[in-house]
Amino acid sequence: MENFTRLTAIAAPMDRINIDTDMIIPKQYLRTIKRTGLGSVVFDELRFNVDGTEKSEFVLNQEPYRRSGIIVAGDNFGCGSSREHAPWALLDFGIRCIISTSFADIFYNNCFKNGILPVTVKSDQLKALMADASDRENPELTVDLNIETIIRPNGGRVAFKIDEFRRKCLLEGLDDIGLTLQKQRKIDSFESKQRVNQPWLYLENESN
Repeated sequence: MENFTRLTAIAAPMDRINIDTDMIIPKQYLRTIKRTGLGSVVFDELRFNVDGTEKSEFVLNQEPYRRSGIIVAGDNFGCGSSREHAPWALLDFGIRCIISTSFADIFYNNCFKNGILPVTVKSDQLKALMADASDRENPELTVDLNIETIIRPNGGRVAFKIDEFRRKCLLEGLDDIGLTLQKQRKIDSFESKQRVNQPWLYLENESN
């Protein structure tokens, strides 16, 4: 998993509440188990007409937001059914950070497992950041996980707080597999001892 330390990117304003996982990635795209390729269909029903043409009013179809790396969104982002494809699709599009006042729990957890930083801010802070993102001339925000701070275009700063374990995992690029591999020496030691003390557990594997 790619680590997250400091990101300066165009922020796309999505001033709507309850953006659910079906909006992020519709159900017909859930058949794949690959984490790549879903960026082209993220927000599919919001981005495209039935004939495949773009809906010009949707923010990610507009300049400069086609190159967004951050989303500033309304309350309760990522609600709805549990689907890890939602952060997969956002990440594949290029989104590394989402800023909102609240997130659905499962989506929030899945973001950390896939290298996306979900930042929770207060309502008045979100309003200011939404205004920043809506300024097409300079919609860039900087999100610094090291100091847990969002830096606005005018130099203003918005502090946020992330659970320390999750922060460490993002800073070091550790997903569940990466965390497990950190214990590789202990795992190898355990298996070596178990092979001596309980050899019958390994007979079938060795015969194959």
